[in-house]
Amino acid sequence: MRIGELAERAGTTTRALRYYESRGLLRARRAGNGYRAYDEEDLRLLRQIQLLRDFGFELEETRPFVDCLRAGHPEGDSCPASLDVYRRKLAELDDCIAGLTAVRERIGSQLAKAELVASEPRCEFTCEGSTET
Repeated sequence: MRIGELAERAGTTTRALRYYESRGLLRARRAGNGYRAYDEEDLRLLRQIQLLRDFGFELEETRPFVDCLRAGHPEGDSCPASLDVYRRKLAELDDCIAGLTAVRERIGSQLAKAELVASEPRCEFTCEGSTET
């Protein structure tokens, strides 16, 4: 299939495919007329890249998964290098979650203080010469 068809089937752009190719993640063959030619295996690689990108993986982090598929494994995450990337990503997410949890606790504490102050009775001052009705 040509680049436009691959892009359409994968729900991406030809520009993205060219970029992946420039990074060595996709390898286009050239047809006799010079056009890029892809097959179902390329679509499979592309879907693996997209899935990982949807999970928040950087493009370079997808490489071990692509290499694993190219090596003939049924899944991109069945190789030790892919598992290492998963472990690093989980550790990164755990750190992020811990940081966000700490910020949430601080904001919750600030909110509780602010609500306490807001609920205290206030003295209303009146200006001299003003009349209350």
